[in-house]
Amino acid sequence: MSDPIAFSVHGPVAILRIQNPPVNALSQAVRQGLWDAMDRAEADAEIKAVLIVGDGRAFIAGADITEFGKPPKAPALPDLCTRIEGSPLLVIASMHGVSLGGGLEIALGAHYRTAQPSTVVGLPEVHLGLLPGAGGTQRLPRLTGAEKAIEVITSGRQVKATEALELGIIDRIEEGDPQEVGLAYAMDLISSGAPRRAISEMPAPAAIDWDATYDGVLKKGRGQISGGAGVRAVQATSELPFKDGMAAERELFMEMLASDQSKGMIHAFFNERAVSNLPELKGITPRQLNAIGVIGGGTMGAGIATAALLAQMEVVLIETGEEQVAAARGRIEGNLAGALKRGKITQIQYDALTTTALTVAINYDALANVDLVIEAVFENMDVKRGVFGKLDAVCKQGAILASNTSYLDVDEIAAATSRPEDVIGLHFFSPAHVMKLLEVVVADKTALDVVATGFALGKALGKISVRAGVCDGFIGNRILAVYRTAADHMVLDGASPYQIDRALTDFGFAMGPFAVADLAGLDIGWMTRKRKAPDRHPDERVPAYIDKLCEQGHFGRKTGEGYYLYEAGSRASVPNPKIPELIAAEQADLKITPRDFSDEEIVRRYMCAMVNEAAKVVEEGIARRPADVDMVLLFGYGFPRYWGGPLKWADLQGLDTVLADIERFASEDAWFWKPAPLLQQLVTSGRSFDDLNRAPAK
Repeated sequence: MSDPIAFSVHGPVAILRIQNPPVNALSQAVRQGLWDAMDRAEADAEIKAVLIVGDGRAFIAGADITEFGKPPKAPALPDLCTRIEGSPLLVIASMHGVSLGGGLEIALGAHYRTAQPSTVVGLPEVHLGLLPGAGGTQRLPRLTGAEKAIEVITSGRQVKATEALELGIIDRIEEGDPQEVGLAYAMDLISSGAPRRAISEMPAPAAIDWDATYDGVLKKGRGQISGGAGVRAVQATSELPFKDGMAAERELFMEMLASDQSKGMIHAFFNERAVSNLPELKGITPRQLNAIGVIGGGTMGAGIATAALLAQMEVVLIETGEEQVAAARGRIEGNLAGALKRGKITQIQYDALTTTALTVAINYDALANVDLVIEAVFENMDVKRGVFGKLDAVCKQGAILASNTSYLDVDEIAAATSRPEDVIGLHFFSPAHVMKLLEVVVADKTALDVVATGFALGKALGKISVRAGVCDGFIGNRILAVYRTAADHMVLDGASPYQIDRALTDFGFAMGPFAVADLAGLDIGWMTRKRKAPDRHPDERVPAYIDKLCEQGHFGRKTGEGYYLYEAGSRASVPNPKIPELIAAEQADLKITPRDFSDEEIVRRYMCAMVNEAAKVVEEGIARRPADVDMVLLFGYGFPRYWGGPLKWADLQGLDTVLADIERFASEDAWFWKPAPLLQQLVTSGRSFDDLNRAPAK
């Protein structure tokens, strides 16, 4: 193994080149190497300056994630940054690629900073439930002021070089080889007699309204506590001497590191990458993907087409008539116009995508040369089987036939073709060009290279792809049906839909279940209830009050009325006064005496129902691992990231307490609350869902 720090001397400048591919993460060996190289430079009387530069494609991307959760080894990063800053030599950081987290903190320990135009910097620790812990909260505000530093720290966003220059984070931008640029800058500084310039010796930032800022950050983070800790750390910068501020930062960092929220976010960080690594796909080559077909140009189909276009694929979209063709094209152009406005694409790219790359037609023959076609039509088995029969006839051999069904049996859909091995489920989430989740639903006869192609498509589209088995609703919608039923039961028993929505958004969900139902369309649930009615268990409790609203043509946000009322052109909503009346009427019919629910009980019942069904999904192999469930709920259903997912939440609560609650709820409704055998087994054996994640993959 090569030395992680290459030391060389050019005249009066010692060059410390970090060599820890692929992104120069700050491992213990890198930290020790930098420390020793600083000692070596300072021992040479001819050396006037030290240049720190990264090899490869980045300066320093951040901490070494393999060290997460392990006792830190000396030298600790805060000590290294202080040691660099305390050097009597001029220290210059020449940055390129990414300089994130500890990488930026190393650069802030230097006395001067130069960067390539394409460089991005940032302090993304908030995404792990942490705050910068090596002086980032103490040095950055001295350069940018408190308000801007708080925004950068609590958002965790990446700051482009031009903005970093404006904020004073870097001193100059210059194109060229990072080492040559940095060396020239060092020589300029030496020849001009530039002073050593330690950020810690600069004036502290002016005070702001700390409490209001703290409250605002917590509100924006929907309960995530690390952003608030970041505000308090910056406050320490303003109010305390630098050394004491560093101690305050470290105390806050260690508090966050020990928190359940950090454990949840670190779990999410590792597993969003791990879920797409399937052992059975090792060595399997995906099929070629150049042209994609989409059947249906509604919201979902247009979103899928948009995502494929943005991934530089040719798209052929099929609609039923000229009017529908025009509407579909309009939706796609509108989506792409949004990408243009946000700077994701240029005007030239927009023009090419909406003309050359996109074809909208009414004849299935236009699909003759596509490599993969995704059906996104009405959620009805007869309709979908009819579509797949047509695709089987017109698509070339080797083309993959995919269904975007949310619930239906992919094996039955595949049986409508002569090539079931080429059929797969690709369940996108709306809006498909925005939402990050893709469930790759593997049917009984789906070929392995088709599965590999599904994951390759997900990667090309920037999705978190999770393998799912075939069942009603797959992973996410199957679990959703159960925890949504738990909410429905609470409504019948006395909780208000609006109290439930509020309690769950306070818990951290992006939206409550009834607001989500309005957004998705109440007709979806209505249609599902009718589809399942013939096979319904006699002990199942199914509320009928909301169906009366659907019968009147009210389907939520798209019609202006659902659980909430929506004014045209406005996202704002108010509770629908019809809903309490409908609920009260059904309670009277069922002879239910309503009772009060606390917010705590609402959250507990909702979460226990989610965990119990998720355990069944894992036990049945619909999801291979608990982490698969967690990533589906995180990226498709608005589950708060800082809990890591429902099964990570259950581990953090203690599986014994979760099971005890489920058994207590079962005394009221034994059919609905039947405990999952897997959950019982884990409690009996003293194991956790995380233990199953760590087990060898099958």
